[in-house]
Formats: sequence, C-alpha cells, structure tokens
Amino acid sequence: MSKAKRLYIKTYGCQMNVYDSERMAEAMGGAGYVETDTPDDADMILLNTCHIREKAAEKVYSELGRFKGLKEAKPDLKIGVAGCVAQAEGQEIMRRQPMVDLVVGPQSYHRLPELEAKTQEGAKALDTEFPVDDKFDTLRHRPKAKRGPTAFLTVQEGCDKFCAFCVVPYTRGAEVSRPVGRIVEEAQDLVERGVREITLLGQNVNAYHGAGPDGVDWSLAKLIWELDKVDGLERIRFTTSHPNDMTDDLIEAHGACAKLMPYLHLPVQSGSDRILKRMNRSHTAESYLRLIERIRAARPDIVLSGDFIVGFPEESEQDFQDTIDLIEEVKYGYAYSFKYSTRPGTPAAERDQLPEDVKTERLHRLQARITHHQRIIQDDMVGRTVSVLFEKPGRLPGQMVGKSDYLHAVHVADADVGIGQLAQVEIIESGSNSLAGRIVSK
Repeated sequence: MSKAKRLYIKTYGCQMNVYDSERMAEAMGGAGYVETDTPDDADMILLNTCHIREKAAEKVYSELGRFKGLKEAKPDLKIGVAGCVAQAEGQEIMRRQPMVDLVVGPQSYHRLPELEAKTQEGAKALDTEFPVDDKFDTLRHRPKAKRGPTAFLTVQEGCDKFCAFCVVPYTRGAEVSRPVGRIVEEAQDLVERGVREITLLGQNVNAYHGAGPDGVDWSLAKLIWELDKVDGLERIRFTTSHPNDMTDDLIEAHGACAKLMPYLHLPVQSGSDRILKRMNRSHTAESYLRLIERIRAARPDIVLSGDFIVGFPEESEQDFQDTIDLIEEVKYGYAYSFKYSTRPGTPAAERDQLPEDVKTERLHRLQARITHHQRIIQDDMVGRTVSVLFEKPGRLPGQMVGKSDYLHAVHVADADVGIGQLAQVEIIESGSNSLAGRIVSK
C-alpha cells in the first residue's frame, strides 16, 4: 500500500474560503492526500487566496517567496495557488513565480485532482474558467469524518451588484444558487457527523433563489424553514447579506423561526447618500435605517453587525459624519471597518483618492464609536441567561468555551460540559472580548 501524500492548505479571507478549503482537502483526499498542519513535511502546498484586502496579490507573492527554499530542497514538492487572487492574476502568478505548479480559480477547485495529476507529469496546470459543471455536485459525497459542532455551508455564490469598490463579481462571477435538495442533503450529512450549528454562506446570501423540489425557485427564508425540519440541527445563521435583498419573509423568519439565531450581519458601508451613490450601493441611509426598524420589530433582541469603508474617494468630513450618525442610531453589536484601498479594474480605483493620514484618522474615530456600542451591548448581557453551544476547551484547566445565540464568546468553569453540548448559561461577567458565565441547565 502506497504512503499517503501530505497536503498543506493555508486559507486567507472569508468564511467561504474556509468552506472551499475543506472541499479542496476532500477533493485531494480522493487523490491520496491527507492534510498536514505544517508546510515543511507537505508534498503539496495550496494557498487559498482572498482578493478583498489591500495589496492581496503582493501578499500572496510574498508568501510564495517564503517557500522558495523548501521547493529547492524538495523538487517534487507541488505548489498551488487557489481562490480569488488566482482568478484575478491567472497566468501572471506563474510568470512571476515560476515555482508555482498549478493555479485554480474558486469555481474550478473540483478539478484539483486532475490538475495535480498534470503537475506529476511535469506540466504546469492553470484553470480559471467559470465551468458549466457544478463543483458542488462533483464533490457531493464528503468523507464521513467526525466534525466539530459548527460548520459553514455555501448556498449561493457570486454577485450581480457591482459595487464600485468590489472585485467579487469579477472573481466569483454572477449570482448562482444551489438547489434546495442538495443543501438539505449536505446539512443532514453534517448533522450526522456531529454538527449542531450551520452558517449558510453566500457573497449575497439573501439573494438566494435555488431550485426547490417543487420546481420553483425558493427564497432564503423558505430554505431556512426547510432546514428547520432537520433533526439534530439546533442553530441556523447566514452571512453575508445585502440590504436590498432583505425580503419580508426573511424578516418574518427572524421573528418566527426558533433555530434562526438573533444575529444579523447587514453591511451598509457608509451613512452618506452621496457616497452610497458613488459606491453604487442602490440604497440610501434612510432606507437602511427603516429596514433596521422592521427587523427589530420582528426580533427586538437581535444583535446587528455591519461593514464600513472609511475614506472612499471624494468622502468629505460631512460624509464621514453621516456615517458616524448612522452608527450612533443603529448601535451595532459587531462591525468590520476598513480604510478604502484600490482594487485594479474597479470603477472607484480610477477616482481621486484621499490622503492616507485622513483615512487613518477617520478609521480610528469610527472604530472608537463602534467599540463604545459593542461594549455597552456586551455589558448588558450580564445577568441574562443565554443559550451557549460549547465548541472547545478554554485556556484555563476545567474551562469550556462556546458561542451564545448572539455570537458572543462565552466561557464557563465547568469541565462536565462537553463539546457540542448546548446549555443555558447565566452571564456573570463581561470581559474585553468575551463573557463569563455559569451553567444553569444543560
């Protein structure tokens, strides 16, 4: 029996990349590879890249440079680049880094085994097409390994919104939704392997319109209600959403579906209508705030999360203040904020850019207000009893850590609670990044 080859995958970026890396590992498992935690003993190194952050491509080239000595010491080592930078850069990656053996885009990773086979014959392998065949169908049957209590499940990919700052429509393609039956089948499989909470993923997840068993396209809300029927699945989340696709039935589900957690990530990017129009967001600050009102009417205790871009081209001090005003009104429990950075090929990259020091100063001011509200919401949890799904041991002996239904990290001093167990926990203390509690009931 031949010795299994070892695969090292490094994942950058979003949760969808985490999901994709899992599927890549499964695909390569069929080609005789097992995963390893270190590149030093790998037979193949795969970088699953993200193009969202600043200078993403340069960081990938820098990472590849670190493997040069390893490649020289092990000429048979195969090195691959996958994901959105692979899609955007394509042949350029191989030109700049000749030691790279294969490049594969995010829509073609189901072809990894045949691409790897080409490299074993001494050839370079490149696939950045948007193939007709369904990668999810090709990788439909996962190995039945035990899983942790939480998992990601991609239900929708791509984006048709074409925000002026974003490369996703170019790297992930047009919006495509998976059929309902396949998603439910995968969810049932995950539950059989120990998963109790599933986060549904999509670049525009609430634009989901997958084919239902009745031959009609289903909404995300209808899919959630179908997943609600899966025995053993205790929690459902979804991310990332666009305000324009927050439909009435999805808002209603937040108030009516017990398995749908009281947490929603709903990016707004800016509180200025002028900047929102320049961003091609197709909504206004006012329409966003009225949407938040409707969501909170359906689920008053919901914790909201948002995304903000600071220093977008031509953003004035008043535009920035409009964003601060929106933050003060919404009071986010979580938020992700970034200085604007150019993405080649996007409309905003061609516009007049703000000085870096202005962007930095505004980011610090914005983050201070977000942190203020985050802390208030977290502190208000003290004295409440929340549901916690325990995921791993804590840093201290006898300590267990999990996530509340509101996504806060919660730790308890109770060695008797197991991984994957749900418990009612009374919150007794609020720390800087987590809550401490005591178990009321299991």
